[in-house]
Amino acid sequence: IFMTTTKVQNGEIIYADLFLDKLQADALFEDFISSLPFHQGTIKLFGKTHSIPRLEAFFASEKRIYSYSGVDLQTHDFTKELLVLKEQIEKICGEKFNCVLVNLYRNGHDSNGWHADDEIALGKNPTIASLSLGATRRFDLKHNLTNEKISYNLTHGSLLVMKGAIQHYWKHQIAKTKKVNDPRINLTFRYIY
Repeated sequence: IFMTTTKVQNGEIIYADLFLDKLQADALFEDFISSLPFHQGTIKLFGKTHSIPRLEAFFASEKRIYSYSGVDLQTHDFTKELLVLKEQIEKICGEKFNCVLVNLYRNGHDSNGWHADDEIALGKNPTIASLSLGATRRFDLKHNLTNEKISYNLTHGSLLVMKGAIQHYWKHQIAKTKKVNDPRINLTFRYIY
C-alpha cells in the first residue's frame, strides 16, 4: 500500500488513495449500505432542533459510548467485517482503536460542517483513521490560528489518518456539493477512554 505522509503544523496526515482495491471496496460498500443500522439523528443549535445532514451508525467494543455536540449515539457491537477492517487499519497506523463512527452521505446535499474530533473521551492527541467508500468527496482542513487550508479528494477505498495535535489546532469538514449525486460511506476509527 502506497502511503504519503504530510507533516503539517502541529501534526501529520497520512494518506493512501488505494488502501482497499476496487473489488474489496465495492463489496464492503454494498454490504454496509444494506446492513448497517444507519439512523438520522437530530442536533440542537441555538435552541432549534435540526436533522443531522447525514446518517450515522456507531460501533464499539466494551460498550463504549460516544457523544458529540450533545448527541449521544447508540452503541452497536462490531460486525465481523468492521473488526477485520479495524485490525488492518491498526497495523498500518501502529495504533489501537476500540470504536468506529460510520457516516452515510446519501448525496452531495449531505455534509459535515467545520469541527474537530476533540471530545475529552478521545484523549489528548487522538489519532483518527478515516476510510472512504463510494462517491469521491472533498475533505477540507483549516488551521485555527493561521487559516492555512489543505484539501484531499477522498476516493473509493482511500484511507486518511490524522495524527499528533491536529484535532486541537485544525478543524475539518465535508462541504455540501451539487456535483455529487451518489452515496459515500465514511468510517472513522478512534479510541475512546
